[in-house]
Amino acid sequence: MKKVEEVKASVAGLSKLYGHRMRLGLMGILIVNDWVDFVTLRDALKLTDGSLAGHIKALTKAGQIEVEKRFVGDKPRTSYRATPDGRAAFERHLSELEDFLKIMEN
Repeated sequence: MKKVEEVKASVAGLSKLYGHRMRLGLMGILIVNDWVDFVTLRDALKLTDGSLAGHIKALTKAGQIEVEKRFVGDKPRTSYRATPDGRAAFERHLSELEDFLKIMEN
């Protein structure tokens, strides 16, 4: 086992925004899909409406996702997708995480 002083790894490149596992999961879903509606996200992540809304608010405020509100028949439907900046930031975060894990394995 390596001593802590021997490990030359840094987590400084990781985004704090994705530090919460639900935001990581939310962005993961939005990266591989185009538009995803609120109910689908809520059910996939097994979150309450309020919890999902809080994570969406944080990601929207940071410019990571965009919102589309429309009516389908008489019912409102809110959908989300990753912005180009959000995609780039998430991919950087995953790359930094992969690099960190590779260093820790060696």
